[in-house]
Amino acid sequence: SAYRECLDNGTWALKINYSNCEPILEEKRKYPMHYKIALIINYLGHCISVGALIVAFILFLCLSIRCLRNIIHWNLITTFILRNVMWFLLQLIDHNIHDKNEPWCRLSTTIYNYFVVTNFFWMFVEGCYLHTAIVMTYSTDKLRKWVFLFIGWIPCPIIVAWAIGKLYYENECWFGKEPGKYMDYIYQGPIILVLLINFVFLFNIVRILMTKLRASTTSETIQYKAVKATLVLLPLLGITYMLFFVNPGEDDISQIVFIYFNSFLQAFQGFFVSVFYCFLNGEQVRSAVRKRWHRWQDNHALRVRVARAMSIPTSPTRISFHSIKQTTAL
Repeated sequence: SAYRECLDNGTWALKINYSNCEPILEEKRKYPMHYKIALIINYLGHCISVGALIVAFILFLCLSIRCLRNIIHWNLITTFILRNVMWFLLQLIDHNIHDKNEPWCRLSTTIYNYFVVTNFFWMFVEGCYLHTAIVMTYSTDKLRKWVFLFIGWIPCPIIVAWAIGKLYYENECWFGKEPGKYMDYIYQGPIILVLLINFVFLFNIVRILMTKLRASTTSETIQYKAVKATLVLLPLLGITYMLFFVNPGEDDISQIVFIYFNSFLQAFQGFFVSVFYCFLNGEQVRSAVRKRWHRWQDNHALRVRVARAMSIPTSPTRISFHSIKQTTAL
């Protein structure tokens, strides 16, 4: 990790010593073009994801779809938005400010990590709901909304414990993971546990789906639907993070593949969740949008008819009667 030397006169050295960071710096010097492209992918993916997530957020908020499953989707999308927005804010902070470890910089990092953990906990809630509905065949009507809300937003004590640990034991730059620093495992440990449990959920869900499909479809259809269900569930349950959880190797090809895939999957995860569970959700979302559209068309047609009725010119009969009255008066 980088450090600044305290001189004998009690003042700090002007330059920061980055000698311990040489492996990381060497890696970036080794693949400068690939890191630049990966950074562009990150920015582009987060921008697209935020746009798609905001549209999905508005759709879930405005449309009359208040079942428990969609409430869970809506909360997950909310955490994705907050996490991505905080990611952009942290990218705007200069590296020198990170090195100074200003209080507001520590606060921003703490808020970002909280949204990261809540994001994974809501993925866990998604896994719990699906596993309960499909594997345990438990009626989802009996599930309590407040239980899922509590589980999804509970990581606050975890982040508080992490912040206290960083403040007293690793009060250097809080942003980023440094070798030999273990305080980050206070919040990363629960994330790893959530991903492992969701992996078990995914295995059981796909197993039950294949069992049910065998009774009515051919083997090719079973394989196709099983693969489709798995691919759709991967971003929802966060399993995409496990695909490249550990760097696959030290050779150049493995490093480059790791850089690109890791950047792509993390940046576009929010976009995939919005597409699969909102825009392509014809069962509820698209039907609700169609109802709103038809209702707007009916109201618009009614307003047009009323406007036309109000703008009809005075009939000739009434004009003649008015003229007769004027003539009689004269």
